[in-house]
Amino acid sequence: MDELEILKKQWQSQEQGLPHVSYKEIYKMLLKKSSSIVKWIFFISIAELGFWTLLSVFVPESSTKFSDDIGLHNVMVAVNVLNYTVFATFIILFYRNYRKISITDSIKELMQNILRTRKTVKYFVIYNVSASLLLIIGINFYYYANQDIVFKFMTEDYGISNISQERFMRMFFVIQILFGIVMIGFVLLFYRVVYGILLRRLHKNYNELKKIEA
Repeated sequence: MDELEILKKQWQSQEQGLPHVSYKEIYKMLLKKSSSIVKWIFFISIAELGFWTLLSVFVPESSTKFSDDIGLHNVMVAVNVLNYTVFATFIILFYRNYRKISITDSIKELMQNILRTRKTVKYFVIYNVSASLLLIIGINFYYYANQDIVFKFMTEDYGISNISQERFMRMFFVIQILFGIVMIGFVLLFYRVVYGILLRRLHKNYNELKKIEA
């Protein structure tokens, strides 16, 4: 049994005229737990940005050359600038949410800040999943519309030979689809496990605050 549950039981067992001290202790405990959760959301979002940045460093040079050869260089630069800008904006919002919760001095305000944080995380997840899905679909539409160019530079950059363009492109798109499914699945699983756990804890704190306010 954690400290919050102990405080709740002590509060409930007190005489009717003596609830005020435990009430404040329970509020402080919920404030501390909520602040800690939002701080973890902030730290995890920074770590996630660092992970994707580090991953981009290890992209093979041949893959970068292929993207440049088929005319996707400027598009990928624009996509990266947009993603980093949006990511940085959400990180700032997470930090602001953490600061607001840390200095909250009323139950109502804490509840509002919890709801605001949950909404921010929800939009963050929706953006990242949607952006990943749209990027994968968009790139593959470009590949499909420029199959001759894709085949030409794939054979040149990767030394592929003795295969017809039709067969190669069929295999190419099967691999692309499988990669896309795995990629989106990984992103969804990560957000469901990591942010899902933190949001459920925040929701639990919100419900506890509703009880002590009633």
